[in-house]
This record gives sequence, C-alpha cells and structure tokens, in this order.
Amino acid sequence: MRRHWQRRPLLVRGAFSPFEDPLSPAEVLALAGDEAARSRLVRRRGSRWTVEHGPFTRARLKQLPRRDWTVLVQDTNHFSARAERLLAEFKFIPHARVDDLMVSYAVPGGGVGPHVDSYDVFLLQGHGQRRWQISRQRDTAFVPGLDLRILARFEPEEEWVLEPGDMLYLPPNVSHHGIAETQCLTWSVGFRAPSDAELMRGFLQFLEDGVTAEGQYADPGGRPARHPGAIPPRLLDYVARTARSIRWSAAELRDFAGRFLSEPKAHVFFEPPARALSPARFAAQARRQGIELDLRSRLLFSGSMFYMNGEPVRPAAGAARILRRLADARQLAAPIAAPPGFWSLAHAWYLQGFLHPSAREEETT
Repeated sequence: MRRHWQRRPLLVRGAFSPFEDPLSPAEVLALAGDEAARSRLVRRRGSRWTVEHGPFTRARLKQLPRRDWTVLVQDTNHFSARAERLLAEFKFIPHARVDDLMVSYAVPGGGVGPHVDSYDVFLLQGHGQRRWQISRQRDTAFVPGLDLRILARFEPEEEWVLEPGDMLYLPPNVSHHGIAETQCLTWSVGFRAPSDAELMRGFLQFLEDGVTAEGQYADPGGRPARHPGAIPPRLLDYVARTARSIRWSAAELRDFAGRFLSEPKAHVFFEPPARALSPARFAAQARRQGIELDLRSRLLFSGSMFYMNGEPVRPAAGAARILRRLADARQLAAPIAAPPGFWSLAHAWYLQGFLHPSAREEETT
C-alpha cells in the first residue's frame, strides 16, 4: 500500500499458488447467459472492434470463431460464494472502495483492446495464459466511432505473460492491453473511485429531502422595467443569497457518505425468503450455523452509525460491536452470542433478503 497503491504498477508472480478458478470456463459462459448478470462480448476483426451486451445463449456462443473474442461478466461475487471468497482476499482495501470481481473468458487473441481505466485494478490470471502490455503514456485519445474506448495510439513500455496465480496491479491512468495467448480466464478486482461530479450530484439530491426554506422573493417599491427581457439584478442577488444560505453539518455529510457508498448498483435486487422463519427460529438457526451477508449486500459503518444497502441504522444498545464484526468479515461464525437488539435487526434484514443463516455447504448460486 505504501509503495504501490495509486502510485505504480506491481507484478506478483505466484501471488496465489496454487490457484483454483472460482468458476470454470463452462460456468463463466453459462453465467453470461443469465439475465441477472451483466455480460459483454468483445470481438476483433482486423482493426475493427465490436461489443454486444448479454445475456448470450449457448447457440450464440457456438457461432463464434476460434480466435479474437472475449466474454466479460461483471459482479461474479454476486453469484458465486467461491468468487466472494476470492474477493475477500483483498480486504486490506476498505469495502467502501470495492466495486466487483469481474471475469474475462478469452480465446487466443481475445481482449478488449488497449485502454486506460480511472480506477485501481488487480488482474489475477486464472486458467491459461495472457500477455499484458502497459504504458504510462500521456496520449489517451480514443479511436473515433467505436463502441469501446480503445486507445488510438498505444506504445507498450513493459510486457509480461501471466501464468495461473500471477497477479498484476495497475493504478489509475496506466494504459494497458491484455491479449490471450491461450484460452484463459482473467479475474479483475476493480475499485470504486467516485468522481467529484458523482459526489456533488449525489449530495445535492441528498440535501433535497432535508433542506427547508421558508422565504419567498419579493420586490416592493420596484421601478418600471425598461428591459422586460432582462433578469433584474435584485432578483439575481436574492438567488445568490438563497443559495448561500444552504448549510449542512458533519453528521449530514457522514450520513450521505454512508448511504451513497453502501447503495447497491441499480440493477441489483434482493429476494426475500420464500418461506420466512419466525424471529425465534431464525435466531436459533443462525446461532447454530452462523450468519452471512447476501452476496449482493453492502454493509458499512462510520462511528455509531451503520449503513445497509443505502439505508442508515442506529443499532440497539450492545449490538454495535457484533455489527462491526459482521461488516468487516461479511459473516459471523457459529456459535453466535449477541444481544436481543442484534437479532431483531438481523431478522428484519433477513426478511428483506439482505442476509441469511450460513449454508452448511457453500455452492455457486
């Protein structure tokens, strides 16, 4: 973190040794056909690149040639407990910064072209081999008229062929190009870096619900307008004074950050249990088996406040300590000793599909 994070690239040979892919190539392609997953197909034909958005049927994928294409699937950690466990290896980065674990399945020659990202990424090589080229070039002009943001001029400065278990870390704004040497899987751990524009828009929307203004513009004693089409300076001054009167506190800023950073992606939906357990039966089962967040849930905390999937929660007395453990580890092992206030909150989250008693055997869902 001190030497490389957001500073310079780092290649780690054998970062995960031995390495086992969370999903097999066949499982990745099957997931690309799931309507709940976000998937893309990127193809190169000469100098022409195309992108299609999934889901993709098995028949569609069988029509593809033997070279020069790749299928990418976002948020694999939402669908696979094994993918979630791989993502957990990166918990030295705060959960609030984590975006997702994406997988790329590529045939020889497959890739998405030379490009540059505005966020940090760990590129972990699974099955097969991929060649990575990187450059710190300042020229980031894109090829016009393409569906992809591919660099018009890419001049590699370093390159490596990654084997299973090797990992390449790239900070923001380092140009890179990955080309499959063989059929391969590459796992990309991406991180959130909200832009100032995103934060500003989000905060202004957040303020809408809390700001109250009782006044109203008035201009008694005004003179007849010489230019009716002109905005009067007096009215402009009033607008400026009204805008400057908006105030917010440190607590409101923290509340906004908690809601904003824990908000699930727009396409994410939660499923309540088909046959819900009563509070007593839920607590008994969770105590015996443990408890875990749903793969799609985001639980964060700041001070005494907790934020579950965009909603603020101030826990009952005595429950904060165990909730911090749940937020950090995303699960609690059995047996669980917790105050009644924790079980009341956990059952409410269970009814919304935000968490579950731990399964006895974790499987890909």
